[in-house]
Order: sequence, then C-alpha cells, then structure tokens
Amino acid sequence: MAEKNWLITVCGWLGLVGLGLGACSSPSGPAADKPAEAYLRRREITAPPTRRGRILDRHDSVLVDTRLNYLLNVTLRPGLDSATSVALNHLLGWPDSTLARRLGEALPYAGARPRGPVQLVLTAAEADSVRRHLPEWPQLALAEAVRRTYTVRSAAPVLGYLAANAQPFINQTIRYRRGRFYRLRNGGVETYYNGLLTGHRGYLHPLVDAAGGRHGRWAPDTAFQDGQDLHLALDAKLQAYAESLLGGRKGYLVALDPRTGEILCSVSAPTYAPAALTGPDQAGRRRQLLQDEDLPLLNRPAVLANPPGSVFKLVNAAIALQLGAITPGTSFACDQSLITCVHDHPRARSLTMGLQYSCNPFFYQTMRALIDHVPDSLAADTVAARHANLATWQRYAQSFGLDTLLGVDLPREQAGFLPTPAYYDKARGTRNWRFRSIYSLSIGQGEINLTGLQMANMVAIIANRGWYYTPHFVRGVGTGGPLPRFLVRHHTLVDSANLEALVPGMVAVVQRGGTASASSLADVGIAVAGKTGTVQNDEGDDHATFVAFAPAHHPKIAVAVYLENAGFGATEAAPCAALVIEKYLRGHISSPRRKRWERRMKYRGQAYEREHRLGRKPPPPAPPALQVPVVAPEGQ
Repeated sequence: MAEKNWLITVCGWLGLVGLGLGACSSPSGPAADKPAEAYLRRREITAPPTRRGRILDRHDSVLVDTRLNYLLNVTLRPGLDSATSVALNHLLGWPDSTLARRLGEALPYAGARPRGPVQLVLTAAEADSVRRHLPEWPQLALAEAVRRTYTVRSAAPVLGYLAANAQPFINQTIRYRRGRFYRLRNGGVETYYNGLLTGHRGYLHPLVDAAGGRHGRWAPDTAFQDGQDLHLALDAKLQAYAESLLGGRKGYLVALDPRTGEILCSVSAPTYAPAALTGPDQAGRRRQLLQDEDLPLLNRPAVLANPPGSVFKLVNAAIALQLGAITPGTSFACDQSLITCVHDHPRARSLTMGLQYSCNPFFYQTMRALIDHVPDSLAADTVAARHANLATWQRYAQSFGLDTLLGVDLPREQAGFLPTPAYYDKARGTRNWRFRSIYSLSIGQGEINLTGLQMANMVAIIANRGWYYTPHFVRGVGTGGPLPRFLVRHHTLVDSANLEALVPGMVAVVQRGGTASASSLADVGIAVAGKTGTVQNDEGDDHATFVAFAPAHHPKIAVAVYLENAGFGATEAAPCAALVIEKYLRGHISSPRRKRWERRMKYRGQAYEREHRLGRKPPPPAPPALQVPVVAPEGQ
C-alpha cells in the first residue's frame, strides 16, 4: 500500500520496557491475550495534509491563498542600459520607470551588487508575455513556485505572514542595528492560527511482531485533516478605506461590532503592503520599513499603549457614579484655579453637560470626590482612605478590560497600565501623597496607558451598557465558529444604569454645541455617541483621540481613533471616525462637506505613499481645513 511509504517506527524499543508501562497501554484486537511487551509499537503516517487553509474576509473574499507564482530572474551584470530597460518595460506592459523601481525594491540597498539574478514577481499575463519572447532575452529566465499569496494591499499587521516565507525579513530584523527592531515582528493571524491553517497528519498505531504481523493497536488511530480556512470578521473594503484616510499620519483606527466583539477593521498607520515582508523582490522595501523613523512595522493598536486623554473621562465618570461620588445631576463650577479649561462655556450643571463641554475642572472635582472621600471607618487616617479609594478605582477600571491582556487573537498584544497605590508609594517615595499629585488621572493622562484595542473595547462596553465579548479577528474556523473563548460574555463592575447615564452626554458631544458637533451624522439619520480627547505631549504636537459608537441606542459599530502629533481630537480624529461609521452603516459618503474631508485625507495618503516609493520623506502634511468651532477643553 502507498501508506507504507510513510512508515515511521518511533517506539520499537518500547517492547522491552517493564510491565508497568505495558499495563498503561493494553493492546486491542487479537493481541489482547498476550502482554503488550511482546510486540513493537509503530507509528505510521496515513496521509499528510495537502493544502494550507485560506484567509477570507467577512464577505468571503479571499485575502490570502497558496497559489502559483511566476518569478522573473533578471541578470543585471554587466547591466541593463536605458534602451534595454525601456524595451523590457514595454514587453511587460509597464510604465517606463517601473523596472528601475522594481529592481530598486528587490535589492537590499541602493547600489547593491547582487550575487546572482534578481527575482521579480509577475502576474500570469506578464509571465505569458515573457514566455513568448524568452529567446530574444538572454538576460531573463522564468520560473514558477507555489507560494503564499496576498490578494490585497491592506491589513498587513492583521494578516501577518508564514514564518517560512518571511525568513529573509526576520533575518534582516535580527541583523539591523543589533536586533533593535526584532520586536517589530508580527506574524498576525497566519502565525496565531498556524496549526489550524496547516492541518495535521493522520496516524496509525499498530502493535507489530518480529515478522511484521499486526496485533491490534497501542493507541487510538487519528485521521488526517487538511488546513482549515479562516473567516475573518474584517471587512476588507472598510479596512482599505480606513487605511486610505489615515495615509500619511501616525496612529491607529480600530472599529468593532460591540454585539459580537468582531473586529471590522484595524489600521496601524503608516501602513505597508503585506507582501512587502515575504516577497522575494522586496528586500529594499523591507530595509526602508526598518529604517523609517515612523516605525510602520509597529502594530500600533495591539502593542502601543498611550495615555488616552479626555476619552477616559467616560470611565472615571462611570466609576464615580457607581461608587456614589457623583450623580447624573451633579453640578461643578468650571474652576480654572484647579486645572485649565481653555474655553468659555456655561456651568456644567449635570454630567451630560460636563461630557458635552469636556470640562476639565468638572472631571477634576469628580475624581477628587472619588479619591479624597473618607469613610467613617477611616476618619482618622486620610492616607489610608486615599490608598483604599485609588485601589477601588483601579479595580473598577480594570474590569473594562484595561491593565490586562484582552486575549485578542494576534501575537504580541500588550496590556497597558493603570497606576496602583503601591506604584505611587514607590514613585513618590512616600505614602503621604495627595490627590493634587495624581490629578492628571482625572483627564486620562499621567500614568494611564491604553492600547487601541482596549480603547475600542472600552467604548464597546459603554455601547453594550456593561458587557463585552473579547475582541477577535477570526469569526469562523473552517465550517465552525470562532474559538470558544470568544463566545464568553464578560461584565464590568459598573451597573448598566450608570453606563446608560453616560450616553446622553456622548450624544450631546456630536450635536450642536458639543466638542465634535462638526462630525455629526444626523443628516443621514445616524445618531452618534462620542467623546473627544487631546493628549498633551511635552515632546511635540498634541495627540488627537476620539471614541464613538453608532447608532447611539442600537449600536452596530464602535470606533477608536488615535492620531499622533495631529492636534485636536475634534478637528482630526473625529472626522476619521465619522467617515468610517457612515461608510460602514450606509455604504457611501453622502454629505458634500464629508466628501471634501475624504478627498483631503486620501490625497494626503497618496502623496505619502508616492514619496515613500521614491525613497523620500514627505514634509508633514497640513491639517484639513475643517470648519469646527473651538469649544473643547485642551482644544478638544
């Protein structure tokens, strides 16, 4: 039989072991009347898996597959003159500058002298054209190889790579600056689900006598299984659209379905094509990515934790409501002797108004009421009271999936950070610290750090009024659903009524007089609940943040945006979120004003990509001229 070609004897010597081991694995079948030690144990491969699973998006469009690739081997020595280059471009149907650019991307650095032919990946039509004219081109040779192939140029950090195909890139990261950027490796879902994508062999476990006769089994037989397809929750069109909006900026945008925890898109900007890390003709491009000071290889939503800014006021308000430090009707004066509020607005006579205006003094006093509250049991010890209150705050905030690994199905996820009393005791060198020394927590700054996935999940919890499913990229494996742990519902320590109390203020943020009123989608019938933020940055321009969900009372999408050094959350981050929400819920952009935003953002992204292809760093792009009233604190 053909199966005997796969025969592997793995434990023949086990027939000589003692009775104790034999008793653990009794033979089945005719050999049951003899001791197991009388036979040799063999393990035979019945069949290996024949295919690796595909990766598809939520609409079953194939994103990654194993396909036949056509490789053009070009001999550069003694070199290609300009006339030859023009002729070859014409043969392949390329613009005149394409060959020079493709060869530059294939060489590890400018001016490199390859030891052999340079490989370029061709399409089937290009390969057919070369095949017909090979006798005329002694510098060319055509080869074929079955390789992992990407059908899209987006979602690189999510899709990842097959380690065997990315070995040249991995070797580059190890060598580059003594491995400084080795941590930037991210195998994506290809690595995380490698075992399921690969499949497994089938095995027989016969007991065999000295003559080769079979006498039952020493272990259950297993059937082989081909690699299983992964059905992502990702919407490939929405992903590409969101990437085009963030184009030339640094930051991230994460959108998920709060009802299921399925991640609809996850953008890490600046981005790159997924084939850049595995293509045989991308050595130069990989070096550019490693040298880029903007760190495009960093998967920002999963591994980069930053202060969230004023969007964290939502969590602080929810905890304060839960612990009785404030009520929905609490009123605080805009006392700028406590903390700066950079605009004039009416007194915040309720939590809704405090959120609408993002009043810093309002949330300073909210947090102070929470931390400085002294219960009767600790009336004589205010230091112990502050420690106990901060510990309680940290425990409640942690229940939002913060300061811990969410468990998303990507490698190298980071946990973020929430300070504890012990942290401040050590940092301040004393237990006698006061609220005034930690007040930055009230506006989401200081020591608080969240990842993009945590920020998106945080707003999804509010959308659900207190519960969430662990965010995940894969909604189905093979013909089944996601991994079982993604079907477990988690609850926060904050009651749903207290989270419901945040929603009117979040809706007011995106209405007239709110900090993000220009990003309202009321004209297309979508009620958005959001919160702006601007993160102070001592080393440069401030960072812009925005979180939102929509529709406000029956949420289908939750979004978190973080743009580094972009300025105000209202003018930079909120428009990106509004466009993604409208694109997902309506399929197109209706408003002429938002179409202008879209064109500006896409143009900036195209300019950035064009400059990077030429190896030049573009100047910082000017922000879009959005007509947004400046009504937010810290410019929010």
